Amino acid sequence: MSPAAATGAHAPLLPPDGKPGKQASVSGAVFNVSTSIIGAGIMSIPATLKVIGVIPAFVLILIIAWLAEISVEILLRFTHSGDSTTYAGVMRESFGRVGSVAVQICVLITNLGCLIVYLIIIGDVLSGNKPEGSVHLGVLQERFGYHWWNSRVVALLFIVVFVMLPLVLYRRLESLRFTSAIAVLLAVVFVGICSAMAISALLEGKTKTPKLLPDLDSHASFFDLFTAVPVIVTAFTFHFNVHPIGSELGKPSDMIKATRISMILCAAIYFTVGLFGYLLFGDSIMADILVNFDQSSGSAIGSLLNDIVRLSYAFHLMLVFPLLNFSLRANIDELLFSKKPSLEKDTTRFLYITLALLAFSYLAAIMIPDIWYFFQFLGSTTAVCLAFIFPGAIVLRDVHGISTAGDRIIALIMIILAVVTSTIAISTNIYSLLGNKS
Repeated sequence: MSPAAATGAHAPLLPPDGKPGKQASVSGAVFNVSTSIIGAGIMSIPATLKVIGVIPAFVLILIIAWLAEISVEILLRFTHSGDSTTYAGVMRESFGRVGSVAVQICVLITNLGCLIVYLIIIGDVLSGNKPEGSVHLGVLQERFGYHWWNSRVVALLFIVVFVMLPLVLYRRLESLRFTSAIAVLLAVVFVGICSAMAISALLEGKTKTPKLLPDLDSHASFFDLFTAVPVIVTAFTFHFNVHPIGSELGKPSDMIKATRISMILCAAIYFTVGLFGYLLFGDSIMADILVNFDQSSGSAIGSLLNDIVRLSYAFHLMLVFPLLNFSLRANIDELLFSKKPSLEKDTTRFLYITLALLAFSYLAAIMIPDIWYFFQFLGSTTAVCLAFIFPGAIVLRDVHGISTAGDRIIALIMIILAVVTSTIAISTNIYSLLGNKS
């Protein structure tokens, strides 16, 4: 099948944009992969260390990063053994229409949920929020007071129109390599300031000894350990962008190399921010560490550092947004318009889907004050499916006859780990949610 004739499951998620001979660089792929990984999940890592302890968290981050790399290698191997060039297409080859729709729905729920959460976080940073009656001022209110132009509705609208819209109109992920590099740099700035503040507090004797191992003094504490797995799985889930990024590279080994480098980089960033964030705030660490940084500081320098931390991550999320939107748009198009010509050939359809997704995300972020419980369930359901359950199922199905005994063992481990921890995490979250409402 020629690329020009490819449609539906066989259509590349990444359009050539008229330059089929132009190949992406490994460095650009590293930045795009790393930016796809480091999203809002980093905010919950310090709280995870508080729950399970420093040593188990370090081990868990390494194990999940390693399994995520293996699952990516599985997807690429089965992709190049078949005819499809998308995640949904690979699942279609193994499980038919049901498999491809399952992937598309999981990408829809995961990515759209993340995009809404990103806009909510950006709105919180700029314009503040009022969770459960307590007031958290945004940076704009702290610096300029309350005005119509720095309200949540107007501030987010400005960001969506002048920052998000130009970026989501790109048709090649390689075009986002520079913004992705900036996004990684902003994440490093965030980690660097957290580390510096924690080290300063440590030297002044203001930190408490971190918990190296979890407290298992009750059944609730034991089951809370399983809620940490989906959080970290979500933090390493970028599988929806494996095919778009990989299709621009010259050879499959380049994507594997880019993934390996990104996993090492992201694991280091996650553990560093987790450790120093935990040291800095101790047991008062919130599920979203940015909430800790909006507390008033006793000095002008401390207040400035708090604002820099919050703004750096808000800008980081602005640059992550187009990467998640890219695969979301492609999967929605593949789900709804599988019989139509490929998306890059239909500018009208491309614009309609792009603008509809952007408008829906904005309206949802404005109308829904808090969807953090929904975000917690993503890691226990759709993200786990995309990262581990679907790749493991592809190996066990083995329609191309390329799975080894080792592949099948790892696939079983991934599926069992995902199902058991997700079931316990979902049950624990439901129990916690019902307990808070009673």
